[in-house]
Amino acid sequence: MNVVVDAENKMLYIKQYLTYNNTSNDTISEIILNDWNNAFSSKKSALANHFSDEFIRAFHLAKEKDRGFTSIIAINDINQNNIQWQRQEKHIDVLKLLLNSPILPCKKETIILEYSVKIPNEKFTKYGFDKDGNLILKHWYLSPSQYENKQFIQQSNENLDDIPNALTDFEIEIETPSHLKLSSNLDEKKNQSSDNKNYYFLKATNKQEAVLYLQTKNTFNTYKNELIELSCGIDDSKVNETKKAELIDKITRFTDEKLGKSFTHKILISQEDYQRQPFYGLNQLPGFLSPFPDEFMFELKFLKAYLNNYLKENLQLNPRKEAWIYDGIQVFLMMNYIEKYYPNSKMTGNLADLKILKSYHFINLPFNQQYNYLQMLMARKNLDQALNEPKNKLIKFNEQIANKYKAGLSLNYLDNFLGNQIVNSSIKEFMLLNQYSSSNTRQFETILEKNAPKNIDWFFKTMIESRDLIDFKFGKVTKTKDAISFTIINKTNTNVPISLYQLKNNTIVNKMWFENIKTDSIITIPRLESDKIVLNYNNEVPEYNLRNNWKSFNGFFFNNRPFKLNFFKDLEEPHYNQIFYVPEVEFNAYDGVSIGLKINNRSILNKPFTFSVSPMLSTNTGTLVGKFNAMVEDNIREKGKLYNIRYIITGNRFHYAPDAFYTNLVPIVQFRFRDENLRKNKSELIQLRQVYINREKSAYTLDSSTENYNIFNAKYSNFQSEGTKHFYYSNDFQLASSFGKIATEIHYRKLFKNNRQISLRWFFGAFMYRSTNSDFFSFGLDRPNDYMFDYNLLGRSEATGIYSQQYVYVEGGFKSKLKDRFANQWMSTINATFNVWNWIQVYGDVGMMKNNYSNSKFVYDSGLHLNLVPDYFELFLPVYSTNGFELNSNNYGEKIRFVVTLSPKTLVSLFTRKWF
Repeated sequence: MNVVVDAENKMLYIKQYLTYNNTSNDTISEIILNDWNNAFSSKKSALANHFSDEFIRAFHLAKEKDRGFTSIIAINDINQNNIQWQRQEKHIDVLKLLLNSPILPCKKETIILEYSVKIPNEKFTKYGFDKDGNLILKHWYLSPSQYENKQFIQQSNENLDDIPNALTDFEIEIETPSHLKLSSNLDEKKNQSSDNKNYYFLKATNKQEAVLYLQTKNTFNTYKNELIELSCGIDDSKVNETKKAELIDKITRFTDEKLGKSFTHKILISQEDYQRQPFYGLNQLPGFLSPFPDEFMFELKFLKAYLNNYLKENLQLNPRKEAWIYDGIQVFLMMNYIEKYYPNSKMTGNLADLKILKSYHFINLPFNQQYNYLQMLMARKNLDQALNEPKNKLIKFNEQIANKYKAGLSLNYLDNFLGNQIVNSSIKEFMLLNQYSSSNTRQFETILEKNAPKNIDWFFKTMIESRDLIDFKFGKVTKTKDAISFTIINKTNTNVPISLYQLKNNTIVNKMWFENIKTDSIITIPRLESDKIVLNYNNEVPEYNLRNNWKSFNGFFFNNRPFKLNFFKDLEEPHYNQIFYVPEVEFNAYDGVSIGLKINNRSILNKPFTFSVSPMLSTNTGTLVGKFNAMVEDNIREKGKLYNIRYIITGNRFHYAPDAFYTNLVPIVQFRFRDENLRKNKSELIQLRQVYINREKSAYTLDSSTENYNIFNAKYSNFQSEGTKHFYYSNDFQLASSFGKIATEIHYRKLFKNNRQISLRWFFGAFMYRSTNSDFFSFGLDRPNDYMFDYNLLGRSEATGIYSQQYVYVEGGFKSKLKDRFANQWMSTINATFNVWNWIQVYGDVGMMKNNYSNSKFVYDSGLHLNLVPDYFELFLPVYSTNGFELNSNNYGEKIRFVVTLSPKTLVSLFTRKWF
């Protein structure tokens, strides 16, 4: 390639001579080129859709100057004849060349390409141009895709750093402005300067990708030993260069020992590489809060980034479909590294030395145990995915964290089972095989089976190709002075080996492995003076539940798990029944600030049974208020959309008026469905509940029939949401002694290519029968009466004042308060909003409503919507409605409506939705 860099316009002008060597046994008539830079050119590309799936709107809203594209000028053969080329609608970042003459096996063909590349802003992927004038070039040129199984791999850029490039020899001449310094993973053969230009000549053989950094200030330092040459740009000024060199030498020698000699002699490690795949955990805290020494932090960063880049440079796999191999080897070696050099390190670093925190399980957890808990987080949510699932099908938390850790834990499990470094030697053999030809999972499996002295069919069938859970527990246990007889119960019927430990005074006296425990198995072993037996004591088996894994021979009952109190929250500790307590604060107009204590058993991981009790003191009334809930959760593991059933009971006691309490009790059953493609973020819910309400008599209660009542409620909802569009549909059915009603709601929101957003909602509700004269159960045009106490209304009984202005987007959805605010026969409304600029929107509502003994009535309103924090803090400013011109009102301030959410759960969901 001859490359001219136009730094001012963020452009590259490229003339490329591509010689394709057909090393297959097939005749090739077309070539697929990866043009991943062109993924930035459209809001409909696979890259754009991937961002939208993760609620990232920056790409969709970006200005044209921040986008990238590739513009093809000419593609010719060696005889200067034009070669036809095409892009596919669904793969705009893949180029298909229709060759003028086919390339026979063991023959080669040269193709001449002229094109220009517009570099995108780095804010999307961390690669591109930045605000300091640096150019970080990755996936920037046209490169031939890998050829396997008689076809080229066609994969679009989805910001997963898994471009399937074929191994390539490079010769690049590049011209840059003189103020830019170049660093690369290629060899720099010469460089010279003239006429305010720098000229570089780069060369390399058998590389999958050429990565270039053009910087105004060079941030890379070169480190070299007899094994490898490294350009390292990881930013860490707190560690001196001598120490960095020492740590880098240590890590490169460890890697060479475990994986063998690198196929490539130069590797580039950048800060961006690490930031894209950081070491998730406490080491991501700000420097002044970090519980780890600066040198250890740099060591972790470099270890993770180096292993990642080393494997990509030395393994020829399909990086999207075979990602688990890259991830598994990386995490497995990271665990090996900690075991070798820091065997006593804790997950929380030097926080483990603080006596005040000693009672917390996560404080004392060994460093490598964090992988188990983070991968189990998704299994307990029933959102885990098989390791052989392609990367672009994984939800973000699995792609970035859970599947990586599960892959490493699976290899560590196999290593513990086989022993004798068999897994490590097999990895080294697999690496050697990859240096000469591309490979895949089956070849890795063949090597492992060849080297294993035991049957390991279970490893690939269960750990890699399925999402089956592992969960063993003890059944009946009997003991004598010399022997122990016990039953091992396989709760999930997963046929994998399980380890058993015998302990005396918490010291291991014996360890053994049991295989083929498909069903309940009775086993007798020598006692060896042990006082406890434990399954999976060191957690080498990635088990779903560790709370049922041990039996103590002391005491009348074999299991005497004590209670343990902890403030706030902790990781699940198998040997205790954990109870947590944390201050709880609620607010409403009548109770004022209610202060109390929430007592619960909710650890960081989901549990089958959870409860929470929150007694509180109302500061306004000096009375006891509070709430409770309990839930039994049943995860459905069989293939299908139904993935979770919940059995819930909740209760509340607060004031609904200055002089009266309400008490409710609500048993609930929920059937939760999710699309089998988890990235769609599409879910359905069927909820059945019986709502029991007791309201004390109050001056605000005009109808005694509204004091005590119960309602059966059945609801179906369908929800699909992403960054650029949102769809919600629900049907609601309510049945009580004094009324029966049905309602339907459809909500659609769309962000268009011109960055305009429209939101539409339709609501229809009707009574089937009604025997009360009160409007308490009627449909609300601008605010519901919330007779089932579903919403966090600050002032439930207020008709005037600030609390009456709180808005809830349900039922009629109007923002203006009209003369007729309720409908006791039927109501149908349409609500629409359209954005004018950023968070400023205009809204309009229209509807028809019908009350007994009156004609149906047409109503409308309109105004401005300040959508400051969606669902958390919003303002509505009425302008014109059925009332007339609202701005003419003397008391206009009382007409402004607001949305405010005091629940931290709502705010947290704005951040977690992109991960789950």
